[in-house]
Parts: sequence; structure tokens; C-alpha cells
Amino acid sequence: MRNMFVLIVFLLFSFSLKAEQQAIAALQSPLAVKSMLFDITNVNDDFMVAVGERGHILRSQDVDNWQQVQVPTQSTLTAVTFINSLLGWAVGHDGVILHSSDGGLTWEIQQFLPHIQKPLLDVAFKNAKDGVALGAYGLFFRTTDGGNTWIQEYHTSLLTQDDLDYLEELKQEDEQIYLEERSSILPHFNRVFLDGRTTYLVGEVGLIAKSYDFGQNWQRFDDIYQGSFFDLARTQHGNLLAVGLRGNSFRSLTNGTPWQKSETFVTTLLNSIVVAGDKQLFILGNNGVLLESNDDGSSFTKILQNDGKALMSGTIFKKQLVIASEVGIKVLQVIN
Repeated sequence: MRNMFVLIVFLLFSFSLKAEQQAIAALQSPLAVKSMLFDITNVNDDFMVAVGERGHILRSQDVDNWQQVQVPTQSTLTAVTFINSLLGWAVGHDGVILHSSDGGLTWEIQQFLPHIQKPLLDVAFKNAKDGVALGAYGLFFRTTDGGNTWIQEYHTSLLTQDDLDYLEELKQEDEQIYLEERSSILPHFNRVFLDGRTTYLVGEVGLIAKSYDFGQNWQRFDDIYQGSFFDLARTQHGNLLAVGLRGNSFRSLTNGTPWQKSETFVTTLLNSIVVAGDKQLFILGNNGVLLESNDDGSSFTKILQNDGKALMSGTIFKKQLVIASEVGIKVLQVIN
């Protein structure tokens, strides 16, 4: 009888734990298009997909009309990518990874890990099979089968020498403490950028790194700034541009060395870079800051938005700058 009681308690606990870990579908909201959005992508000039808080995913073919699609999680979504008009992935809080195989009309969960209490911040695929998802405290997952399975990796080569020495000491003293510390000592990985055969990574504590094997091995650049970087892109002239905290923007003419600081004359956080046409590029920032450059990122003109709301990510669609912002979708007529 006692064994039966223990079994019943175990089954009830297991059911409760399973329910607690189960994702809850996002609610449909007429105000979703005005809610906090973190990323937006242009899919082959056919349509756009934007993602944001409460699991919101929006889709549009014409910038004016946005459809909120059904999403199987309420976790905040931070990044989205498509490799063609059908296959896309989105990532976010709770270690969630979503996949669409019909152009963003429907989504399924490939990974949901609320117990790790860390957000994924970006995702990239080089083909239909090989992808990476990365985020806070060095969170890094890889798939080689289109997301059916995701394997976690620890890239300690991206640590400073002092941190590496510290981890080595812990490993000799206590393996368990070493494993726990390893999972939290890495910097936040904020953005991954695929540039032909080279993969770039930017993040916390001045992190800029590159890889020639899609992130299996990394080469960290010498530090040029101790603050965080949030985006990196290649300009129309083939140079690299990196942006981050306190209005910092750096430009490299030789693929990573040396870096030259470009004055922006703002002190706000810079979130993302949008390359437009043959000459224009834009930097989107907090406090309604929009910076425009027509000289390959050497200098910038400030176009301040009156509402002062954060501009998180943008894309060019039908000759318009479409932005995912703190107050939803914004469409700006700034393209030459």
C-alpha cells in the first residue's frame, strides 16, 4: 500500500512538473502590431516576418497590412531568420527555438528550455540543415539536421586568458563547480553574422570574433572597446561596421584589423545596422535614434524620431525602411 502511495505521489509530481514546463500558446491580440518587437526580416522581397514580446509573430506582404500568426509559445522572441521563402527559425527567452516550413504562416517548437532561465538572442542557418542559436552567458546550440536536434556547445576559447586560467584552476579542484561556472562565465553572444565562408560574432565585454568553420572554432579579435557590441555588418564598400553601447561605432577596412572609431555624436545604445542600396546605411538605436550614413559608415546624420522609442531592428522592403520597434512596426520614407 505504501509503495502504491509513493507511486501516486511520484506520478502527480511528474505530471505537475511536465505541465509547468509546457509552453503556452501566444494570445491573438489586435494590438500586436503596436507591441514591443525585437527583430524583422525581409524574405526574398516577397514578405516580411517580425517577432517580439509574448510570442508575437507578425507577417506582411505590403508593409501596411500585418497578420498575427498562431505561435505555440508566449515566450518573448528576439530574432528570426529565413533561408528561403519556406524555411525559417525564430528564437527567444526560455531557450525557445521555433521552426516554420511554410513561409512563417505556422510555427512549431523545436526546443523549449525554461529551466535554463537564459534567452537566446540570435539564430543563423547556412543551409536547410546547419544552423546555430546563441544568447546570454555564452549560450550556444548547433543543429545539423534542420533543428530536429539541438546540441549545446561551450566556446571557452572566447574567454579572456584570466578567465581561462580561473576555469582551469576550478577544473582541477572541483569538476562540478567548474561545470556550473563554465555555464555562466562566458559573455553574452548578441549577434551572429554570416559573411560568405566567414562567420562573425559580437557580444558583451567588447567581444568580436570570427570563424571559418561556422562557429566550431573561433578567433577572437584584440579588444578595441570594453563595452558590448550588438551588431556587425559588411558595408557596400566591403568594410566591416560594428555598433554597440553608448553610441559606439567602429569601422574596419581590413576584415577586422585595425578598427577605426566613427563618431556618431550620440550616447544611446545602438541596436542594429541596415545596409540600403548602393550608398545608404542606417544604424537603429534606443531613444528614437536613427543614424544615416552615405560615406560607408565614416560619418552619420541623426534622424531623431519624435516619440523617443527604441528602434530594435530594420529591413528594406519595397524601397521603405521597415522597423521593429518598442511600439511595434514603423515604416519610414528615408530611402534615396
